[in-house]
Amino acid sequence: MFEMTALETALAGTMYAGKLHYDAVTGSTNTNALLAARAGAAEGTVFFADEQTEGRGRGGNAWRSAAGEGLYVSVVLRPQFPALRLPLLPLAAGLAAMRAIDEVTGLRADLRWPNDLLLGERKTGGILMEAHTERNTAAFVAVGIGINVHQREFAPGLSTPGTSLDVESGRSISRQALMTALLKSLEREARDLQDDAAAAAIPARVEAVSTWVRGRRVDVHGPRPCTGITAGLEANGFLRVQTGDGLVTVQTGGIRAAETN
Repeated sequence: MFEMTALETALAGTMYAGKLHYDAVTGSTNTNALLAARAGAAEGTVFFADEQTEGRGRGGNAWRSAAGEGLYVSVVLRPQFPALRLPLLPLAAGLAAMRAIDEVTGLRADLRWPNDLLLGERKTGGILMEAHTERNTAAFVAVGIGINVHQREFAPGLSTPGTSLDVESGRSISRQALMTALLKSLEREARDLQDDAAAAAIPARVEAVSTWVRGRRVDVHGPRPCTGITAGLEANGFLRVQTGDGLVTVQTGGIRAAETN
C-alpha cells in the first residue's frame, strides 16, 4: 500500500500536488488518464494502482500487473510543443525511469528503443504513450510507466525474459520511494521537452546510456520488419538500422536482439 499523506508531502511544489488518484484495483491507469484528460484534467494529474486487471503495453500487448508487486502509474501531460516532437516523449520518459531506478536502487537500467526498460538482458519495465493531437499540436498525452518491483515469478515463453528490482538488487525496494523519484524525474524531462535545445539533446542522451541504439544487431518488429545493425537515432527520435539493403529509418515498432543462425 502507498502512504498517501507522505506521498503528497514528498510531491508538494511539483505539478502533481493535489492531483494524485489512487485505486487499489483498476482496469488500466492509462485508460483512466485518457478519460480524465478528455474531460479536462490538468497537466500533472496522476493515476496509479496496486493492481491492474487490463494493463497493457505498446501494440496492445498485455502487461501483467499483479497486486502490490509493481509500480503502475500514468500521468496526464499537456505539451506545448509541435506534435512532431512526440516521438521524443517515450525516450524522455525512459530516461526519467532510468534515473529513478538508479537513484532508489543503485541499479543501472538499459533503455531498449523505444520503450523497454531492461536490467541486463531481462525486462523490468515499459512505457506506453497515448496522445491526442489537434492542429499539429499534442492536446494531451497519457504517459504510462510500469516497473516490476517485487515480482519473483514471471510468465514463461516471453520474447524477453522478465525480472524485477527486488530480484536484481537482492533486497526489497520501496514502491513509495520509486514513485516519488519517478514523478519528480518525469517532471524535469517534461519541462525540458518544452525547450528546443534541451529537446534536441534527447537522442544523444539516449545514445549515451543505451546499449541498443548503436552497434547492436537487431530484428525489427512492426510495419517494416528487417534485420540489421542499429546506427543511432535521428533528431526526432526515430531509429536508424543499417541493413543489407541499405539504411532504414524505423518510426514505429520495436526491436529484439537478432536471432543467430
